Amino acid sequence: MNQYEKGIEKLAMVSAAIAATASLSLMLPAWSKSGQSVLEDSPKTIVDETWQIVNREYVDPTFNQVDWQEVRHSLLSKEYTSKKQAYAAIRAALKKLDDPYTRFLDPEQFQKLTEQTSGELSGVGMSLEFDRETKSITVVKPYENYPAFAAGIQAGDRILAIDGKSTENMSLKAAVKLIRGEVGTEVTLELSRPGRGIFEVELTRAKIEVPAVNYALKEEGNLRIGYIRLSDFSSHAAEQMERSIADLQEQQVDGFVLDLRGNPGGLLQASIEIARMWMDTGAIVSTIDRDGNREALQANGKAHTNLPLAVLVNGNSASSSEILTGALQDHKRAQVIGTQTFGKALVQAVHTLSDGSGLAVTVAHYYTPKGTDISQTGITPDIEIEMTDKQLRRLLRNPKLRATQQDPQYASAIATLTVEIYPKPLAINESINDEEKSRVAAP
Repeated sequence: MNQYEKGIEKLAMVSAAIAATASLSLMLPAWSKSGQSVLEDSPKTIVDETWQIVNREYVDPTFNQVDWQEVRHSLLSKEYTSKKQAYAAIRAALKKLDDPYTRFLDPEQFQKLTEQTSGELSGVGMSLEFDRETKSITVVKPYENYPAFAAGIQAGDRILAIDGKSTENMSLKAAVKLIRGEVGTEVTLELSRPGRGIFEVELTRAKIEVPAVNYALKEEGNLRIGYIRLSDFSSHAAEQMERSIADLQEQQVDGFVLDLRGNPGGLLQASIEIARMWMDTGAIVSTIDRDGNREALQANGKAHTNLPLAVLVNGNSASSSEILTGALQDHKRAQVIGTQTFGKALVQAVHTLSDGSGLAVTVAHYYTPKGTDISQTGITPDIEIEMTDKQLRRLLRNPKLRATQQDPQYASAIATLTVEIYPKPLAINESINDEEKSRVAAP
């Protein structure tokens, strides 16, 4: 891994710890209003809730050689005058486990996690970017069937103000926060567009399904390649993947490139469902819990395609990305191309606590179909293609270069698929018609 990738891998640690949750178990206690009021006035309750869940579910019954009963005594012997104090005590206690994936999430962090894993948020349905040339917040794409698209907002529109507040010197994060809000509430945007000038649009916020999958047909010489980029394993990722495979097959692709680079993971079930779309038979992953119980999750004979497949990964491909990659690689269903993956072989369950905060707790280890433990080592690609710092910076600055011949890992995938689809030059005889000749000629 080069120096630049090491730098961005550090940033991915937080993402992989919070966002790469392999299972989601939202447990919502039915508290009465009076009970809720008491809990809100008793930060110690949150402390005890957290301890109980870890004590009951943590994957290592020795708690990494920590005296967990003593931890409870220490936690409950203190008085907490605020939630902030309780949260700090919880985090200090969990740190003793030396497990970065077992972690406490305050209400704001927990909301972000649930939005990411659900694949839904409340907004107007468009993606934004900060345009460095114009130094303005600009619309990248409005999504069909959502308020921004319905109102006629177009890619390239500049956002000048949000509810009367100027976006000059405003960060992209701050703008997104202002535009989002509760479903059914309104937000007014002042925009500018060449040829139209300045205009206002009033939008009613709605529930938005966040795209986890982007795909395109790529013409690469004689090949028609279905390129699919999967950004995370949210609850909608599998259905989006299913639609993309079906659409690309209708366009008569010769093979697929599945891009998992930078994908930090997500829901375990989503990774299983997606793996089943690519492979007909065999184990996908096996998990082992604290009691040594092993569960093997299998393909179900309902693969959507058997066309040649290449998978792109890097150091920020983690968790569910590695489950999917490991299954495809172990069964030789795909050629894996790129750099070593992140190395997260642990499964978390996520619980909501009574004050709206949350707890992610490691509940199992997972292993690839061949029984490989990839913890802290990751998956080694079949074809290792490093990128220079210059190449990485170019792709980050200009995402349009991704999945082009200026993207070395994608270019390697195309070369690999070409060899697989055309394994050797074919002798063209008289029985082959002109159309077939053009297809079998070596590209």
